[in-house]
Amino acid sequence: MLTTLIDTETLSRHLNDPRWVIVDCRFILTDPEAGRRAYLQGHIPGARYAHLNEDLSSPITSTSGRHPLPFPNTLAEKLGGFGIDKNSQVVVYDDSFGAMASRLWWLLRWLGHEAVALLDAGYPKWLREKRPVTTDLPEIQPTQFHPTINHSMWVDADHVMEMTRAKEGILIDARSEERFRGEVEPLDKVAGHIPGANNLPYEDNLDFTGEFMSDEALREHYLALLDKVPPDKVVHMCGSGVTACHSILAMEHAGLSGAKLYAGSWSEWVADPKRPVVKGE
Repeated sequence: MLTTLIDTETLSRHLNDPRWVIVDCRFILTDPEAGRRAYLQGHIPGARYAHLNEDLSSPITSTSGRHPLPFPNTLAEKLGGFGIDKNSQVVVYDDSFGAMASRLWWLLRWLGHEAVALLDAGYPKWLREKRPVTTDLPEIQPTQFHPTINHSMWVDADHVMEMTRAKEGILIDARSEERFRGEVEPLDKVAGHIPGANNLPYEDNLDFTGEFMSDEALREHYLALLDKVPPDKVVHMCGSGVTACHSILAMEHAGLSGAKLYAGSWSEWVADPKRPVVKGE
């Protein structure tokens, strides 16, 4: 059972394994249909397509962030429609170094499915290695996905407010340094960050090749910030609860299990003007 990362060679050996289900999660925030277009133009053989807005999120409300968690039963029905059941080894991938696909990695774990791995370095590496690509849509045998929901894996805005006020645990913001400091804000209506948050961009989980750093390097990377704080007292956030999952995966791969997701993240936080915001370092 693979539960964090998988390399291209291992995946290539299992393309015809009926127990393995591959899901293409390519998505561009500023062009929501780009990922679907790219999938139709070519994808890893057997891959299904999961759309971030339509499949991996619930509808936006006036108080939510940009990508609210999907309704568990709705997501479970879609996963069953993908052919995923308790015996499936799921592999997720994108073309943005895991920034989008890690959302489905986290969601499957949230619903109790541990056998899910992210394709390290994703579709670009698959293409560079000239591995097989197709435009054929997969023949899917729908099944039943029975969720076992673990709500302890995520927290809400009230929890984040309390933990930062009490200075308990560590809040890690995976957005870029410029967005964290409030110098730019291309996606949300308010710039800045939550008081007390630490900035650790998700790209820092990667090496110069676009692959995740080794588990030893990731462990050192995060322990330098955590100091003596246990991993289960860490909360990750980003703009809308998507790329933060990348950092949770990195910690899991490093053996630092139990970090939580602030599911609404920055876009939910600033939906309420009463919540505090700061700029700068």
